[in-house]
Amino acid sequence: MSKVLILGAGISGHTAALTVRRKLGKSHEIVVVSPNSNYQWVPSNIWVGIGLMTTKQVIFPLAPVYKKQGITFKQAKALSIHPEGDAQTGKAYVNIEYVSGSNKGTIEKVDYDYLINATGPKLNFAATEGLGPDKNSLSVCTYDHAAHTWENLQQHFARMEKGEKQTFLVGTGNPMATCQGAAFEYALNIAFEVNRRKLNKFAEIIWISNEYELGDFGMGGAYINQGGYTTPTKIFAESVFKEYGISWIVGAGITKVEPGIAYYENLAGEFHTVKFDFSMLIPAFAGVGLKAYDKNAQEITAQLFAPNGLMKVDADYTPKDYEDWKASDWPSIYQNPSYANIYAAGIAFAPPHTISKPMFSKNGTQITATAPRTGMPSGVMGRIVAENIVEQIRTGTNTHKHRASMSKMGAACIISAGYGIRQGKAAVMTVFPIVQDWDKFPKWGRNINYTVGEIGLAGHWMKLFMHYMFIYKAKALPFWWMIPE
Repeated sequence: MSKVLILGAGISGHTAALTVRRKLGKSHEIVVVSPNSNYQWVPSNIWVGIGLMTTKQVIFPLAPVYKKQGITFKQAKALSIHPEGDAQTGKAYVNIEYVSGSNKGTIEKVDYDYLINATGPKLNFAATEGLGPDKNSLSVCTYDHAAHTWENLQQHFARMEKGEKQTFLVGTGNPMATCQGAAFEYALNIAFEVNRRKLNKFAEIIWISNEYELGDFGMGGAYINQGGYTTPTKIFAESVFKEYGISWIVGAGITKVEPGIAYYENLAGEFHTVKFDFSMLIPAFAGVGLKAYDKNAQEITAQLFAPNGLMKVDADYTPKDYEDWKASDWPSIYQNPSYANIYAAGIAFAPPHTISKPMFSKNGTQITATAPRTGMPSGVMGRIVAENIVEQIRTGTNTHKHRASMSKMGAACIISAGYGIRQGKAAVMTVFPIVQDWDKFPKWGRNINYTVGEIGLAGHWMKLFMHYMFIYKAKALPFWWMIPE
């Protein structure tokens, strides 16, 4: 019998858990450790943050699903990884701490034969002074953050209805933040709601981002097929913002947020401020802070993890100039190079470099949109890691038949631009591959035939359909595995 331990129950970890259980017999043990008792469909948090979905529509409890699937669930947080075990037993294990129930605060050793680190990111609000929902800005990164943001947003709608002008600042809250797409969606949804309520003359909406240019999205931008023309995402994004009445500040790294004012440095090395009444700013991401120790209790965290706390995998981490980066630098099996039975999937793995060109201000501050790995890529990684582990358990060999490099993987993204059965809009974008391959596609970096973008009501219907489809899949309802990641 083999034991597979999965840390995290987000898109990547949950996909891995269900996949391993479906493909392995009940004689093998699967354990999921997550501090959250609920699964959340993160892409719909922006609709919670605009008041068009409730938290109950984007979450469900994990325990009943895992019980039905024969998966052991522990509501706890992982503290440390011990890949060599201890000097006595030599059995690899992870120390966890329970976060709820009668055993709250209890530390437990959970041994494993295979470990999947799918802990996702630490929302590193602390990296920017004054940032975060408990301080001077709001967030839609989790369902509870989004619900709190909606409570706050309603107050600003009410003020506009009384004739008060309001400034909305939406974007990224750190020079090295990622997840521009979620903030982009939220800005468009605020604008859509302001227009629907006929409050335009009382609202100023400002987009602020660490992107070098609008439409970069942390993936170096893209050239897309749109209406028979090849259009850069910069033009695509600018045209959408102009249509929605949103102004923008790019190449901006926010360094501090005080009540009603954000401080930022731009690529020209200038320091500015922008005032706001309402702000929703995405933080930088980091690893969750796991430590690692060898059998003699000596710390080996740097052996397993990059400095940002994300786990090292089969990537080429050799420092290189931007011009020397290759598609082949990116991992394809997500296996830790030091311990063959440890894998990291989704946001938990350390990218070898950004996808966008690294940019520095004239003062030397790096202001760069970092690589996005949420949604579809995370699900695919979780599945292929699970399938490779299943293959190894069945064959007794360290084989990897399944691969999913982001330099060979496409992604579809549906960017909500307003919720409504008849008037909603969304921009549908596909890119292939996610990471540019300039050797294979020297003109565009990507296959232009599969990199497209369109906006309209049909996109909204697709995003709404995908919400219910992926909730269905995550609940492991009949034939769930037939729904692709």
